[in-house]
Amino acid sequence: MKLSLTISGQPGPQPPVLVAHGLFGQARNLGVISRALSDTRQVLAVDMRNHGESPWDDRHDYDALAGDLAEVIAAYGGRADVVGHSMGGKASMWLALTRGDMVRRLAVLDIAPVAYGHTQDGIIEALEATDVASAASRSGADTLLAEQLDDHSVRAFLLQSLDLKASPPRWKMNLAALRANMENLTGWPESGTTFDGPALFLRGGDSDYVTAQGEAAIREFFPQAVIEAIPGTGHWLHAEKPGQVAARIVDFLNG
Repeated sequence: MKLSLTISGQPGPQPPVLVAHGLFGQARNLGVISRALSDTRQVLAVDMRNHGESPWDDRHDYDALAGDLAEVIAAYGGRADVVGHSMGGKASMWLALTRGDMVRRLAVLDIAPVAYGHTQDGIIEALEATDVASAASRSGADTLLAEQLDDHSVRAFLLQSLDLKASPPRWKMNLAALRANMENLTGWPESGTTFDGPALFLRGGDSDYVTAQGEAAIREFFPQAVIEAIPGTGHWLHAEKPGQVAARIVDFLNG
């Protein structure tokens, strides 16, 4: 599948950096990381399938997502450093475990290679129940979405994926496919392989996404993993402490 790309920076002696966002997101969500890296590297920030400007498809599992990332890397030299958050982090991990020759260094934000018990069906239901087609502005859509979701920061994140230029306005997400594949998204494929390259795992200090069990799984699959917490941050650590997170990733990938 040909993903939509936002390309920044220039090709150089080091391989490009591929950046993969999380569920309900798009390339711009990790813009602070892309901008920091683009000073010294070519950055390929993707809209994952069923998100943003990328094509929609009924299939949405980690084999498919990792395959999409592999196609991008193959088109830009065959090897890359890879950064992924949440769903994008799982796709990046699966890419490293199944196509390790394509990944030089791996950076993962607040996710572990384990199955999770939570579901995001509630958010999908809230998005589907909101009549965004009648919204004339993003603030108007926020007012409508607030009837379904109390958390302002979550609404602000989701509203980045509202296409107000469409007639009528619509979500730039294939909600039906995401709902149908939620078990795939929260799960984790069977794997007996490891990735022996350098790997950095940053977790939110206040997030529960990387538990002791998750850390054990990280060390099992990624023997060279360095695991660090960013104090005072939750799951969207790159949005809460952008400078600190971006600087750490730049240091790791360029080190």
